[in-house]
This record gives sequence, structure tokens and C-alpha cells, in this order.
Amino acid sequence: MFLEGIDVAMLNVALPSIRADLGMDTGALSWVLSAYVLGYGGFMLLGGRTADLLGRRRMFLLWLTVFVLFSGLGGLATEGWTLILARFVTGLSAAFMTPAGLAIITTAFPEGPRRNRALLVYAGTAAAGFSLGLVTGGLLTAVSWRWVFFAPVLLAATLLLAALPLLPRDPAPARRPGERFDLAGAVTATGAMLLLVYSVVRIGEPGAAAGWTLASLAGGLALLAAFTAIERRSAAPLVRLGLLRSGPLLRANLGALLFAGSFFGFQFTVTLYLQDLRGWSPLQTGLALLAVGVDAVLAPTLTPRLVERFGNVRVILAGFCLAAVSYALFLPVGPDWTYPMMFPTMILTGLAFALAYGPLTIAATDGVAEEEQGLAGGLLNTSFQFGAALGLSVVTTVSLAASGAGDASGLGGLGGFRAALTVPVAAVALGALVTALGLRHRRRTARA
Repeated sequence: MFLEGIDVAMLNVALPSIRADLGMDTGALSWVLSAYVLGYGGFMLLGGRTADLLGRRRMFLLWLTVFVLFSGLGGLATEGWTLILARFVTGLSAAFMTPAGLAIITTAFPEGPRRNRALLVYAGTAAAGFSLGLVTGGLLTAVSWRWVFFAPVLLAATLLLAALPLLPRDPAPARRPGERFDLAGAVTATGAMLLLVYSVVRIGEPGAAAGWTLASLAGGLALLAAFTAIERRSAAPLVRLGLLRSGPLLRANLGALLFAGSFFGFQFTVTLYLQDLRGWSPLQTGLALLAVGVDAVLAPTLTPRLVERFGNVRVILAGFCLAAVSYALFLPVGPDWTYPMMFPTMILTGLAFALAYGPLTIAATDGVAEEEQGLAGGLLNTSFQFGAALGLSVVTTVSLAASGAGDASGLGGLGGFRAALTVPVAAVALGALVTALGLRHRRRTARA
């Protein structure tokens, strides 16, 4: 998670430099982010279940190796399409690696306070990577944006060498005699997620043909329907549909989707505002966003105490409400805002992340059997990545619609930036509503 956090943060800071060096327009630039999300979100469900069936340690080590190779390819790219391809395969490797890593943690600790603390440390580790990535991304981009890809290669290689002796070996997965891998379910699930994420990504692409977008959306929904039918009849389904009937799990995943969409949409918009409209350097941008990384300190220290005292759902709700306030404070942004005017949003966003991200991870894995922990992690990370794709697409679409057309600032000027910033506010407000409904349901259940 530290590796993923530092990788995403460094890349976001380097985006304007990549665009200038490789001659990419804003639509192609958004694909540098979206290709990663497409691979991540498209294969995450399969990756989570594969970890359960083939071994968490094995999947983690294999796909960490793939991550090393294709992150290096991204650093060597001389054309936009090569970089986009490398980001897609890097995202694909994360789709198998991340749920395997999460399942290693959730199966190592019994459900309860110890697992909750472990998951909040996990969330804080991701935030630490993100925080460090903002600063190191700016420093490395000042030398060359290619080091934004080469640095994760060195880190991932170190992690790979450490993982070999340190990660515990998995017990052999229990299988019934004659049980087969659900190949039809795997194919339809992956195809559905790829088409659905692709459709969402194309929504925000300038000049995208509406016909192709609608066709891919229809194809994704058709494959999703086929997947559901296959799983109902399968003796050994890829996804046990009964798991999806859990109200708390569904609310946690919907909350994760909305929270990720708001955060990535906000970060993408603010990065372009600072560098393209204001002319800040990558290092200045990284330092400006650094306060968001306060989550790295608060997630493993403050959040466990709040969860223990007030309960998971109330802490998540507080995180959503705080995020809504944070993003709303940035709505009147002007062309000459000083950093002290931006700082309240940065620090409150970090605090909101500390309150929401880790507890959402807890909520999405609570009550799930050990043999389905990889699947639960895959569902959660699919929600995060689908939300990220949706957030990036919607902020781009809204900003360009508000300004009529793109300009040198990449998002349609100041009017486009302000319009785009309404999207994160709306997303976290909806997330707060979903979480509040869950809290109300819990109260009714307790009274009954």
C-alpha cells in the first residue's frame, strides 16, 4: 500500500511535465491515470478471488514482479501510447497484488480490535506513501519525470526481496472433489468490469463518440447480467452472490466508490489549477498538497480510539461530513489565492481521509469468512478504483461543459475549475447520506 500510494502521488504531480515532454493533450493525459484505473478496476474482482484460490503469498509475489517490470517500461516511454500501456499493465498487477496483501493482513489477525488496528495502520501506510510521493514526486520531476517511474521500481524490488523470507506460506486452499475454477464467471466478470470502467473513463474524454461509449456501457451491463446468471448456477462460483446481500458490505463499497471519486477528482483538478493556471512548479504543488498526508499520522493513532468509542459507522459518517466541508471551502477559489487560503481544505481533507478510508476497509471485511477475505478485498478495491475513474471522468466533463471548450489550462479556465470542484462536494454529500441510512438501520435493528 505504501508502494501504491507513493506511485499514484508522484505521477499526479508529474502529469503536466509528462504532457509537455510527450506532446499529449488533456484527454490523452487523463488516460495516463485512467489506464491504470482500467487495469486495476477491471481485474480486481478476479484478482481478489484468485488470491483465495491460488494462494495469497504466491499472487502477491508474482504480480509484484510484474509491477517492477512495467513501472520500468513507463519510465522508458517515448510516446504517449507506450506510457498508457505500461500504466494499464501496472494497474493490472496491482489488481492481483493489492487484494492478496489485504487478505494476508485480515487472515493474520482475528476479527476485532487487533484486526481493526492492523487495518488502520494499513490505511496510514498508504497515506504515508502518498505524502512522501507528493514531495519526492516534485523533486524527481524537477530532475526528470521518468524518475517518477524508476523510483517505484527500486522500492518494489526491495519489497520483493523482503517478501520472499517474511511472508508466511498459505495453507493449501480447501476444495471439494472435482471442483473446478469458475472460468466462465472469471471471463464475464472481467469483461464486464473492463467495459464498465472504460465507459466511465470515456465520459470525460473530450471528443469521445457517444455511440461507442453507450455501446461499451451496454456490453458491460450485458456481461454483468450473464455473470450473475452463471454464478447462480455454478457449483463453485467465483463470487458467492449471498455475500452481496449484506447491507453493511454494500454500503461500505458504495461509500468507498463515492469517497474515492471525490478525492481523485479533487486532486486532479487542484493539481492542474496550481500548475497550469497558477504556474506553480511540481515541487511547490507537492508541498501544497502535503498537508493532506496528515492521515499517515492520524489513521493508526487517533482513528482506532474513535472507532472503539463511537463505532465504525459514526466515524465514517464524520469523515464524509468533514470532506464535504473541506471541498466546499475550495469552491470560491480565485486566480490569486495564497496558500494560507488553501490550507484549511488541505488539512481537513487529510483528516477526513483518516476518518473514512480505514474504517471503510474495516466495514467491507467485517463478518466475511476467512476463505472469502481476498474476494472482499477485491470488491472493496474495485469500488475504490471504479470511483476514481468516475471522479476523474465527471470532473473533466463538468469543467469542459461549463467553459464550452478546453484551453491552455487543461480544464477550461477558472470557471471550469470551479465547476469541477462541485463534483467532489456532491459525491461526499451522497456518501454521507448512504452512511447515515446505515446508521439508522443499525439503530432500528438494535431496538428490535
